[in-house]
Amino acid sequence: MKLLIGRDDLADAAAAAIARTAPQVSLERPDAHPLHSGFRQFVNEVAIDICEIPVVTLLQAAADRQPVGLLPITALGRFQHHTLVSCQGLSMPDIVGASVGVRSWTQTTGVWVRGVLGEQYGVSLRDADWITYEDSHRDGHPDPRWVRRAAAGSNLVGDLIDGTLDFAVIGNDLPAGTPARPVIPDAEAAARQWSRAVGFVPVNHVVGVTLAAAREHPDVVCAVFDALCQARAAAGHAGRAVDLEPAGFAALQAPFTTLAQYALAQEILPRPVAFEELVLATCEALGVSPARLGG
Repeated sequence: MKLLIGRDDLADAAAAAIARTAPQVSLERPDAHPLHSGFRQFVNEVAIDICEIPVVTLLQAAADRQPVGLLPITALGRFQHHTLVSCQGLSMPDIVGASVGVRSWTQTTGVWVRGVLGEQYGVSLRDADWITYEDSHRDGHPDPRWVRRAAAGSNLVGDLIDGTLDFAVIGNDLPAGTPARPVIPDAEAAARQWSRAVGFVPVNHVVGVTLAAAREHPDVVCAVFDALCQARAAAGHAGRAVDLEPAGFAALQAPFTTLAQYALAQEILPRPVAFEELVLATCEALGVSPARLGG
């Protein structure tokens, strides 16, 4: 069985659960650097059994009816408002007609940001000149025709710093030692206000499972889910005022459903994907009810 989760506490908990539940099962932990190289193996080749995966990438695989399911554990969750940045002191009204770079059109952070811009700030998709730098993790999903690809060899952060880009969506921390600053005023407060209004927090990465592994080793996969829940509790996420790492089908239904709607509107998904598709496929493969996985 192959296991790939980026966070050490979650990966170690999952590995221990596999060893405890099925010591006869040989466990392999691929050395995927960068981590997203493993994402491609999971959604294109179904070559990793349990894998951390961006939500949008999993939705694309579901849209293509790849035999993958969802273990409803958040591996990475965060507010998104601060990720829209500029090095030129630009403000929200300046985004109309301006260039906005994003690593990939299908990057989950970018999908959240574009959805929020439309809902909370009235910025439509075509208001900005969107520029991408990489393809989707999932093969066969080209950018929309109205999205431009950056020049070969260019770099998102470099283009932002030298002024080639007016704005950028930066998935990780702000580039150190640069003038890059969040564009949305009081981004943290704005994000919390948005979250309260919609009733959930945005989620970036979850844990996927191949349906083949779920059918062959249902007890092991369920034990992994339990261990990940326990690791999450040990890290204190469940006790925080705002839980950025929700777990269970019930907790993930709203963010998944909203993100699927955003992704469809942004021409990322070829068809609507209902959260229930993932729930049904996963539970049928495991032979359990949704309640077993927090549903």
